[in-house]
Amino acid sequence: MKIIAFGIREDEQVAVDVWMTKHPEVQVHTTSELLKPQTAKMAEGYDVVNILQAGIPVGEETLSQLHDLGINILTLRNVGTDDLDFDVLKKYQFSVSNVPRYSPNAIAEHAMIQMSRLFRHMKQMDIKVYNHNLAWAPTIGREVRKQTIGIVGTGNIGRVAIQIAQGFGAKVIAYDKFHNPEIEAAGLYVDTLDELFEQADGISLHVPGLPENHHMIDENAIAKMRDKVVIVNAGRGNLVDTDAVISGLDQGKIDGFAMDTYEDEGGLFNVDWTGKEFPDQRVANLITRDNVIVSPHTAFYTWTASEEMVEQSLDAGLAYTQGQVPEQAVKF
Repeated sequence: MKIIAFGIREDEQVAVDVWMTKHPEVQVHTTSELLKPQTAKMAEGYDVVNILQAGIPVGEETLSQLHDLGINILTLRNVGTDDLDFDVLKKYQFSVSNVPRYSPNAIAEHAMIQMSRLFRHMKQMDIKVYNHNLAWAPTIGREVRKQTIGIVGTGNIGRVAIQIAQGFGAKVIAYDKFHNPEIEAAGLYVDTLDELFEQADGISLHVPGLPENHHMIDENAIAKMRDKVVIVNAGRGNLVDTDAVISGLDQGKIDGFAMDTYEDEGGLFNVDWTGKEFPDQRVANLITRDNVIVSPHTAFYTWTASEEMVEQSLDAGLAYTQGQVPEQAVKF
Protein backbone atom coordinates (compact mmCIF):
# COMPACT_ATOMS: atom_id res chain seq x y z
CA MET A 1 0.00 0.00 0.00
CA LYS A 2 1.32 3.43 -0.98
CA ILE A 3 0.47 6.88 0.38
CA ILE A 4 1.60 10.23 -0.99
CA ALA A 5 1.53 13.10 1.50
CA PHE A 6 1.44 16.61 0.06
CA GLY A 7 2.55 19.82 1.79
CA ILE A 8 4.71 18.07 4.39
CA ARG A 9 6.69 20.39 6.66
CA GLU A 10 9.98 19.48 8.35
CA ASP A 11 8.26 19.01 11.72
CA GLU A 12 5.71 16.69 10.11
CA GLN A 13 8.42 14.63 8.43
CA VAL A 14 9.66 13.59 11.87
CA ALA A 15 6.18 12.22 12.69
CA VAL A 16 5.91 10.52 9.28
CA ASP A 17 9.22 8.74 9.86
CA VAL A 18 8.05 7.49 13.26
CA TRP A 19 4.78 6.24 11.76
CA MET A 20 6.60 4.38 8.98
CA THR A 21 8.73 2.46 11.51
CA LYS A 22 5.46 1.17 12.98
CA HIS A 23 4.04 0.27 9.55
CA PRO A 24 6.90 -1.08 7.43
CA GLU A 25 4.39 -2.62 5.02
CA VAL A 26 3.26 0.86 3.91
CA GLN A 27 5.25 3.13 1.60
CA VAL A 28 4.80 6.83 2.36
CA HIS A 29 6.20 9.36 -0.08
CA THR A 30 6.29 12.97 1.10
CA THR A 31 6.57 16.24 -0.77
CA SER A 32 6.52 19.88 0.28
CA GLU A 33 4.33 20.65 -2.74
CA LEU A 34 0.66 21.34 -2.04
CA LEU A 35 -2.02 19.40 -3.90
CA LYS A 36 -3.03 21.50 -6.91
CA PRO A 37 -4.01 20.83 -10.52
CA GLN A 38 -0.34 21.23 -11.46
CA THR A 39 0.86 18.66 -8.88
CA ALA A 40 -1.97 16.11 -8.87
CA LYS A 41 -0.12 13.91 -11.40
CA MET A 42 2.50 13.23 -8.70
CA ALA A 43 -0.07 10.89 -7.12
CA GLU A 44 0.15 8.38 -9.96
CA GLY A 45 0.74 4.88 -8.59
CA TYR A 46 -0.46 5.70 -5.06
CA ASP A 47 -3.52 4.44 -3.21
CA VAL A 48 -4.09 7.34 -0.81
CA VAL A 49 -3.57 11.10 -1.04
CA ASN A 50 -2.82 12.84 2.28
CA ILE A 51 -3.01 16.63 2.48
CA LEU A 52 -3.00 19.79 4.57
CA GLN A 53 -3.95 22.57 2.17
CA ALA A 54 -3.54 25.85 4.10
CA GLY A 55 -6.32 27.59 2.21
CA ILE A 56 -5.62 26.14 -1.26
CA PRO A 57 -8.92 24.79 -2.70
CA VAL A 58 -9.34 21.22 -3.92
CA GLY A 59 -11.94 21.16 -6.68
CA GLU A 60 -12.92 19.60 -10.00
CA GLU A 61 -9.63 20.15 -11.83
CA THR A 62 -7.60 18.45 -9.11
CA LEU A 63 -10.05 15.72 -8.09
CA SER A 64 -10.80 14.65 -11.65
CA GLN A 65 -7.09 13.98 -12.16
CA LEU A 66 -6.92 11.87 -8.99
CA HIS A 67 -10.03 9.99 -10.11
CA ASP A 68 -8.45 9.27 -13.50
CA LEU A 69 -5.41 7.90 -11.67
CA GLY A 70 -7.68 5.47 -9.82
CA ILE A 71 -7.46 7.27 -6.48
CA ASN A 72 -10.58 7.76 -4.35
CA ILE A 73 -9.16 8.13 -0.82
CA LEU A 74 -8.32 11.60 0.50
CA THR A 75 -7.11 12.03 4.09
CA LEU A 76 -6.63 15.44 5.74
CA ARG A 77 -4.10 16.23 8.45
CA ASN A 78 -6.33 18.95 9.91
CA VAL A 79 -9.89 19.61 11.06
CA GLY A 80 -11.14 22.10 8.49
CA THR A 81 -12.74 20.78 5.31
CA ASP A 82 -13.66 24.14 3.79
CA ASP A 83 -10.96 23.79 1.11
CA LEU A 84 -12.81 20.78 -0.35
CA ASP A 85 -15.55 20.72 -3.00
CA PHE A 86 -17.85 18.04 -1.58
CA ASP A 87 -20.11 17.97 -4.62
CA VAL A 88 -17.14 16.89 -6.73
CA LEU A 89 -15.92 14.47 -4.05
CA LYS A 90 -19.35 12.85 -4.06
CA LYS A 91 -19.40 12.77 -7.85
CA TYR A 92 -16.16 10.78 -7.94
CA GLN A 93 -17.10 8.66 -4.89
CA PHE A 94 -14.18 9.72 -2.72
CA SER A 95 -13.73 8.57 0.86
CA VAL A 96 -12.51 11.45 3.04
CA SER A 97 -11.18 11.75 6.59
CA ASN A 98 -9.98 14.64 8.72
CA VAL A 99 -8.46 14.95 12.20
CA PRO A 100 -11.26 16.42 14.33
CA ARG A 101 -9.65 15.92 17.73
CA TYR A 102 -5.94 16.69 17.55
CA SER A 103 -4.65 18.46 20.67
CA PRO A 104 -7.46 20.93 21.40
CA ASN A 105 -5.16 22.33 24.08
CA ALA A 106 -2.84 23.79 21.45
CA ILE A 107 -5.48 26.10 20.00
CA ALA A 108 -7.26 26.83 23.28
CA GLU A 109 -3.99 27.76 25.00
CA HIS A 110 -3.05 30.06 22.14
CA ALA A 111 -6.43 31.79 22.17
CA MET A 112 -6.43 32.42 25.92
CA ILE A 113 -2.77 33.51 25.94
CA GLN A 114 -3.53 36.06 23.22
CA MET A 115 -6.63 37.26 25.05
CA SER A 116 -4.68 37.79 28.27
CA ARG A 117 -1.96 39.66 26.35
CA LEU A 118 -4.59 41.96 24.86
CA PHE A 119 -6.11 42.68 28.26
CA ARG A 120 -2.64 43.55 29.60
CA HIS A 121 -1.68 45.57 26.47
CA MET A 122 1.47 43.50 26.13
CA LYS A 123 2.14 44.34 22.48
CA GLN A 124 2.24 48.04 23.41
CA MET A 125 4.57 47.28 26.32
CA ASP A 126 6.82 45.08 24.15
CA ILE A 127 7.17 47.90 21.62
CA LYS A 128 8.01 50.39 24.39
CA VAL A 129 10.64 48.13 25.93
CA TYR A 130 12.16 47.38 22.51
CA ASN A 131 12.61 51.14 22.11
CA HIS A 132 14.13 51.43 25.64
CA ASN A 133 11.02 53.13 27.01
CA LEU A 134 10.67 51.55 30.44
CA ALA A 135 8.01 53.94 31.73
CA TRP A 136 4.87 52.29 33.10
CA ALA A 137 2.16 54.76 32.06
CA PRO A 138 -0.05 54.83 30.17
CA THR A 139 0.18 51.08 29.45
CA ILE A 140 -2.02 49.83 32.28
CA GLY A 141 -3.97 46.63 31.82
CA ARG A 142 -6.98 44.69 33.00
CA GLU A 143 -6.90 41.53 35.13
CA VAL A 144 -8.48 38.54 33.43
CA ARG A 145 -10.18 37.46 36.67
CA LYS A 146 -12.21 40.68 36.61
CA GLN A 147 -13.53 40.05 33.09
CA THR A 148 -16.44 38.14 31.62
CA ILE A 149 -15.12 35.82 28.91
CA GLY A 150 -17.50 34.68 26.17
CA ILE A 151 -16.64 31.39 24.46
CA VAL A 152 -18.45 30.86 21.14
CA GLY A 153 -18.48 27.13 20.43
CA THR A 154 -18.18 24.46 23.10
CA GLY A 155 -16.64 21.60 21.16
CA ASN A 156 -13.29 20.08 22.11
CA ILE A 157 -11.35 23.34 21.77
CA GLY A 158 -14.00 25.60 23.29
CA ARG A 159 -14.28 23.44 26.40
CA VAL A 160 -10.52 23.58 27.02
CA ALA A 161 -10.65 27.36 26.52
CA ILE A 162 -13.36 27.52 29.17
CA GLN A 163 -11.18 25.58 31.62
CA ILE A 164 -8.23 27.91 31.01
CA ALA A 165 -10.36 31.05 31.40
CA GLN A 166 -11.80 29.67 34.63
CA GLY A 167 -8.24 28.96 35.79
CA PHE A 168 -7.61 32.71 35.55
CA GLY A 169 -10.64 33.20 37.78
CA ALA A 170 -12.75 34.83 35.06
CA LYS A 171 -16.50 34.60 34.80
CA VAL A 172 -17.22 32.48 31.72
CA ILE A 173 -20.32 32.44 29.54
CA ALA A 174 -20.78 30.29 26.44
CA TYR A 175 -22.92 29.94 23.36
CA ASP A 176 -23.41 26.97 21.07
CA LYS A 177 -26.40 25.70 19.11
CA PHE A 178 -25.55 22.23 20.38
CA HIS A 179 -25.25 22.12 24.15
CA ASN A 180 -22.63 20.04 25.89
CA PRO A 181 -24.09 18.30 28.99
CA GLU A 182 -21.19 19.31 31.26
CA ILE A 183 -21.30 22.96 30.21
CA GLU A 184 -25.08 22.89 30.52
CA ALA A 185 -24.86 21.47 34.05
CA ALA A 186 -22.39 24.21 34.98
CA GLY A 187 -24.93 26.84 33.90
CA LEU A 188 -22.56 28.60 31.50
CA TYR A 189 -24.77 28.83 28.42
CA VAL A 190 -26.57 32.00 27.39
CA ASP A 191 -29.62 31.63 25.16
CA THR A 192 -28.49 33.71 22.21
CA LEU A 193 -25.30 34.92 20.59
CA ASP A 194 -26.51 38.49 21.08
CA GLU A 195 -26.60 37.92 24.85
CA LEU A 196 -22.98 36.80 24.77
CA PHE A 197 -22.00 39.85 22.71
CA GLU A 198 -23.76 42.17 25.18
CA GLN A 199 -22.20 40.62 28.31
CA ALA A 200 -18.64 39.63 27.37
CA ASP A 201 -15.51 41.72 27.88
CA GLY A 202 -13.54 39.21 25.82
CA ILE A 203 -14.86 36.95 23.04
CA SER A 204 -13.09 33.87 21.66
CA LEU A 205 -14.38 32.04 18.56
CA HIS A 206 -14.27 28.25 18.33
CA VAL A 207 -16.93 27.26 15.76
CA PRO A 208 -16.53 25.80 12.24
CA GLY A 209 -16.53 27.96 9.16
CA LEU A 210 -19.94 26.82 7.95
CA PRO A 211 -22.00 29.15 5.73
CA GLU A 212 -24.33 29.89 8.64
CA ASN A 213 -21.34 31.17 10.65
CA HIS A 214 -19.92 33.36 7.89
CA HIS A 215 -19.08 36.82 9.25
CA MET A 216 -20.76 36.16 12.60
CA ILE A 217 -18.56 39.03 13.75
CA ASP A 218 -19.78 41.86 11.53
CA GLU A 219 -20.74 45.52 11.95
CA ASN A 220 -24.08 44.65 13.56
CA ALA A 221 -22.53 42.17 15.98
CA ILE A 222 -19.80 44.59 17.02
CA ALA A 223 -22.39 47.31 17.69
CA LYS A 224 -24.01 45.02 20.27
CA MET A 225 -20.75 44.38 22.13
CA ARG A 226 -19.43 46.11 25.21
CA ASP A 227 -17.19 49.10 24.71
CA LYS A 228 -13.50 48.15 24.82
CA VAL A 229 -14.25 44.52 23.93
CA VAL A 230 -11.38 42.17 23.10
CA ILE A 231 -11.90 39.64 20.29
CA VAL A 232 -9.84 36.52 19.49
CA ASN A 233 -10.30 34.44 16.34
CA ALA A 234 -8.37 31.19 16.39
CA GLY A 235 -11.29 29.40 14.71
CA ARG A 236 -11.90 29.91 10.99
CA GLY A 237 -11.07 32.98 8.96
CA ASN A 238 -14.54 33.51 7.52
CA LEU A 239 -16.08 33.94 10.99
CA VAL A 240 -14.89 37.55 11.01
CA ASP A 241 -15.67 40.45 8.69
CA THR A 242 -12.19 41.94 8.71
CA ASP A 243 -13.31 45.33 7.44
CA ALA A 244 -15.88 45.57 10.25
CA VAL A 245 -13.19 44.77 12.84
CA ILE A 246 -10.86 47.41 11.39
CA SER A 247 -13.71 49.92 11.64
CA GLY A 248 -14.38 48.86 15.25
CA LEU A 249 -10.70 49.32 16.09
CA ASP A 250 -10.67 52.77 14.44
CA GLN A 251 -13.70 53.83 16.46
CA GLY A 252 -12.27 52.53 19.73
CA LYS A 253 -15.18 50.12 20.21
CA ILE A 254 -12.76 47.17 20.00
CA ASP A 255 -9.86 47.48 22.45
CA GLY A 256 -7.86 44.60 21.03
CA PHE A 257 -8.00 41.93 18.33
CA ALA A 258 -6.01 38.70 17.97
CA MET A 259 -6.24 37.08 14.55
CA ASP A 260 -4.84 33.62 13.93
CA THR A 261 -7.09 32.83 10.98
CA TYR A 262 -8.01 35.17 8.14
CA GLU A 263 -10.72 34.98 5.51
CA ASP A 264 -8.22 35.45 2.64
CA GLU A 265 -5.24 33.61 4.12
CA GLY A 266 -4.71 31.14 1.24
CA GLY A 267 -1.35 31.86 -0.38
CA LEU A 268 -0.61 34.53 2.27
CA PHE A 269 0.04 32.66 5.51
CA ASN A 270 2.97 30.27 5.92
CA VAL A 271 4.99 32.31 3.40
CA ASP A 272 8.11 34.37 4.19
CA TRP A 273 7.42 37.87 2.85
CA THR A 274 10.67 39.35 4.13
CA GLY A 275 12.04 41.82 1.59
CA LYS A 276 9.09 41.30 -0.73
CA GLU A 277 6.02 43.39 -1.51
CA PHE A 278 3.33 42.39 0.97
CA PRO A 279 0.19 41.55 -1.01
CA ASP A 280 -2.62 42.15 1.50
CA GLN A 281 -3.16 45.69 2.71
CA ARG A 282 -5.79 44.77 5.31
CA VAL A 283 -3.42 42.40 7.08
CA ALA A 284 -0.58 44.91 6.71
CA ASN A 285 -2.84 47.47 8.38
CA LEU A 286 -3.59 45.12 11.27
CA ILE A 287 0.05 44.12 11.78
CA THR A 288 1.08 47.75 12.31
CA ARG A 289 -1.46 48.34 15.10
CA ASP A 290 -0.22 48.09 18.67
CA ASN A 291 -3.53 46.61 19.88
CA VAL A 292 -3.69 43.84 17.27
CA ILE A 293 -1.82 40.53 17.39
CA VAL A 294 -1.56 38.66 14.09
CA SER A 295 -0.34 35.06 13.98
CA PRO A 296 -0.35 33.18 10.65
CA HIS A 297 -2.66 30.27 11.51
CA THR A 298 -0.20 28.87 14.05
CA ALA A 299 -2.49 28.31 17.04
CA PHE A 300 -2.32 24.58 16.30
CA TYR A 301 1.44 24.61 15.68
CA THR A 302 2.94 22.49 18.47
CA TRP A 303 4.95 19.27 18.36
CA THR A 304 2.10 17.41 20.04
CA ALA A 305 -0.52 18.57 17.55
CA SER A 306 1.74 17.96 14.55
CA GLU A 307 2.39 14.38 15.64
CA GLU A 308 -1.28 13.65 16.24
CA MET A 309 -2.38 15.16 12.92
CA VAL A 310 0.11 13.07 10.95
CA GLU A 311 -0.51 9.85 12.85
CA GLN A 312 -4.31 10.01 12.75
CA SER A 313 -4.43 10.92 9.06
CA LEU A 314 -2.08 8.11 8.04
CA ASP A 315 -3.99 5.66 10.24
CA ALA A 316 -7.20 6.68 8.48
CA GLY A 317 -5.69 6.11 5.04
CA LEU A 318 -4.51 2.66 6.05
CA ALA A 319 -7.94 1.79 7.45
CA TYR A 320 -9.68 2.82 4.22
CA THR A 321 -7.40 0.59 2.12
CA GLN A 322 -8.23 -2.32 4.42
CA GLY A 323 -11.96 -1.88 3.81
CA GLN A 324 -12.62 -0.23 7.17
CA VAL A 325 -14.28 3.09 7.95
CA PRO A 326 -11.94 5.05 10.23
CA GLU A 327 -13.16 6.95 13.25
CA GLN A 328 -12.09 10.18 11.51
CA ALA A 329 -14.24 9.58 8.40
CA VAL A 330 -16.04 12.68 7.11
CA LYS A 331 -19.70 12.07 6.32
CA PHE A 332 -21.09 13.95 3.34
